[in-house]
This record gives sequence, structure tokens and C-alpha cells, in this order.
Amino acid sequence: MNRRPLARKASIVTDFSSFDWLSFKKWVFAKYAKSYAATIMTYTRKYNRLLYGNLRDIDLIPESTRNNSIKALIILSKYLGYHEEFRSALKSYGIKLHRPDAFVSFTRMYTNHNSDLWQWYAAIQPVLNPNEKLLLEYLRLSGLRKEEGVISFNKIIELAKEGKLDCYLNADGLLEHFQFKKQFLRGTKNVYISIVPKSLIDQIAISEPVGYNAILKRLQRRKMRSRICELRDAYGTFMVRHGLIKEEVDLLQGRIPPSIFIRHYWSPSFKELRDRTLDALSKMDKA
Repeated sequence: MNRRPLARKASIVTDFSSFDWLSFKKWVFAKYAKSYAATIMTYTRKYNRLLYGNLRDIDLIPESTRNNSIKALIILSKYLGYHEEFRSALKSYGIKLHRPDAFVSFTRMYTNHNSDLWQWYAAIQPVLNPNEKLLLEYLRLSGLRKEEGVISFNKIIELAKEGKLDCYLNADGLLEHFQFKKQFLRGTKNVYISIVPKSLIDQIAISEPVGYNAILKRLQRRKMRSRICELRDAYGTFMVRHGLIKEEVDLLQGRIPPSIFIRHYWSPSFKELRDRTLDALSKMDKA
């Protein structure tokens, strides 16, 4: 038996042709990372009709984009003050966000091609300008996501020019991303601190701002792949093999698992973590 469409409230937006998309876009881009905000806008514009309609039509969305589509609609529902009703409707229809199973994760591990990542890294160096090379070096040694890395790189330059770098780089040599919550604490994708050699930060401080799109276009013109995202994977794997425990790597890459031990009892020494991190990074080139 077909379920009836969700009941509409008098205050609910039912005609998205006259919806204030510009205000919604400003809200989304202020709240989420630029690349993810663009994804949200794409799928909310495409599937907004499903917000109050027959949710069974969500099953017709291609599996490859279904998760992002559902997440985008959830975000739109929050903006419209309709979140609880929409989540309840998803539950009634038995619609859930798909999570990769263990076999998918195993396949990713088994078929990864990180073994030739450093050959790729060396091959693209002549293509990049000095500032872009420096950004990639920063991503390689910090394990940041590319969006976070670009923001952080440019933030170091900005604050150094203003004589305020100590607002970001503390006396113990830790970059405190958490001091800039709007840029680095974004809900599901956060980053709190980074530990990289001071010499690298000094080089960044006197360089020029960079953007990811410029690097991507340079590589595309020369028909070279962008594997920048793989630098983060390689960082995590390397650091676990060279002296850091998994929880420490998670912390440096912005993951704080929902474990009682981690959230309530684990108290790492950040100075000691700094020393071991820098020691591991010094071995990365040799490895």
C-alpha cells in the first residue's frame, strides 16, 4: 500500500521556483567547506521536490549519488526548520544513509596504489610554481585534507604579514586550527591541531597565497592526474608505522572517535607528541 505524501504545513515552502536560493547559498557556504557546499547546492536544486513529496522516489536516485542527495535534503530541511519531520519521514520509509561495509573497506586497502605515490609527487614538481610546491609539501607533512590545507596555508601567510602568527602557531610549535572555528570546525570534518617543522612554516609565511584549482588546471593541461587527496592517506599510514599510535594520528587528522576512553580519559602530552611527530616526519623522505 502506498503511503501518502507528507502533510504540508502552511509555513512550509512548497514552490521552490520562488525560493530564495541566494540566501540559502550564503548560509550553506558560511557553514560548510566550499567543495561540500557546492555539492549541497547541486543536489538540493535537483531533488528539492522530494522534501515534501513521496520519499520512495529517493530509491530512484543513482546509488553513487544517493547518500549525498539525502544529506543535502537533510541540510535543506534544517534551513527550513523542517528537520525533525523530515528525519521522521525518512525513518518511516526505511530510508537510511548507506555506510560502506567491511568488504568495501578491504577492497580499498587491497587495491590502493600508494606505492607509486612518491614517483607521482616527484613527477609533478616541474609543473608547479614555488608556492604550489610549498603547499603540496605542507599537505604531505601535515596530513590535512586539501581544502583545510589551502585555508591553513593562506592563513599562515595572512597572519604573518599582520605580525599575528603567534595567534595561530603557539609557543610549543603547534598550529592551533581550533582558534579559527568557522574555518576549521565544520561539523563532520574538523581539524584541531597540526605539527610540522618550524622551517616549513617560516617558508610558508613569506610565500604567496595559493589555490587548489590553479594546481588542478596545471595538471589537467599536461594530462597528469591529481593525487593530492592520497597524500593524506599516505601520511596516516606512515605515521602509524613510525612511532605514533592510531589515536594520535586520528587526533592530528581531525578525528575524535566516540569512544568513552578517548573522550573522557585519554590525556596525551602534546609536547611529547610534537617531538615524536617531528621525529617521524624527518624519516619520511628517507623512507
